[in-house]
Amino acid sequence: MKIPDATEYLSILKSRHSASINPQVEGQITKILVKSGDRVKAGEVLLQIDPLKQEATVNSQEASRAAQEANLRYAKTQLDREKKLFEAGVVSKQEFDNAQTTYDSAAAQLNSLAEQVKTQRVELHYYGVAAPFDGIVGDIPVRTGDRVQVTTLLTTVDEPGTLEAYIYVPADRAKDLKPGLPVRLLDVAGNSLTDTRIGFISPQVDTDTQTVLAKATIENANGKLRVAQQVRAQITWGSREGPVIPVLSVSRINGQFFAFVASNEGKGTVARQRLLKVGEPIGNYFAVLDGLKAGDHVIVSGTQFLQDGMPVTEMIQSANPANAPAKTEASK
Repeated sequence: MKIPDATEYLSILKSRHSASINPQVEGQITKILVKSGDRVKAGEVLLQIDPLKQEATVNSQEASRAAQEANLRYAKTQLDREKKLFEAGVVSKQEFDNAQTTYDSAAAQLNSLAEQVKTQRVELHYYGVAAPFDGIVGDIPVRTGDRVQVTTLLTTVDEPGTLEAYIYVPADRAKDLKPGLPVRLLDVAGNSLTDTRIGFISPQVDTDTQTVLAKATIENANGKLRVAQQVRAQITWGSREGPVIPVLSVSRINGQFFAFVASNEGKGTVARQRLLKVGEPIGNYFAVLDGLKAGDHVIVSGTQFLQDGMPVTEMIQSANPANAPAKTEASK
């Protein structure tokens, strides 16, 4: 039968649209307005950092701007007076120019203060940490009262829906990677979760792990899979024709696999134990890589009572898959 050439790797599921939320200012957390798992809208405030110091800075600069507006009005009054006196020939051109310079300087300083106030008001906005888009709040490792810096991770926001399986393939197998290869995601019990295909292959090898990153998109419409979930990713490289053997006829001893075959040795049929090299299970069968050949009669029942060389009587079973060794039941 056709035996798939498949390999399993550990895979991590990640959102295709996920954001790590870090503060843009330093300070102490005064409020946490959401909890893990909450659905939030873009712009919704998640956490509040104490803004009192920043508000004081803004108020101080607002006062400075108000004072400078008064200085500008005074400079404008002086300029108008000097202009009339200059036009009347009472004051010199230099005195008029000095008044003009004083006014221009006051106007420039007012513009500078206005920009500073605007900048500080924008920074004040950063003390309310908001969601960048609609999504689900992840873990919140900080607590009210914690002092945070711009490098502190506050939480994550993940957009529900489509995920990506990050699969790390050893570099020596990277030459076989290509877009479109089938991928089956399995849970810890080996049950199938979903089927997908390789959609991205990194052009670089990770120097630390000597692996190549491959990604496969998962629609996840029913929401069964979650961000950061670890699953087993089975990549199918291709298929080949080869023999298989029923799982129940194989025994494992000290990490090695064995099966009994019925051997006609002239004086009668006896059971002979064979060392096998098997591949991954395919349904109720093992792929046989070595140890059996076409025409061998594998004993599938009563094996718990058998010993090597014990006489047996064959009763041929039917319904073998293609390329499977003949199955027999043994009776002593």
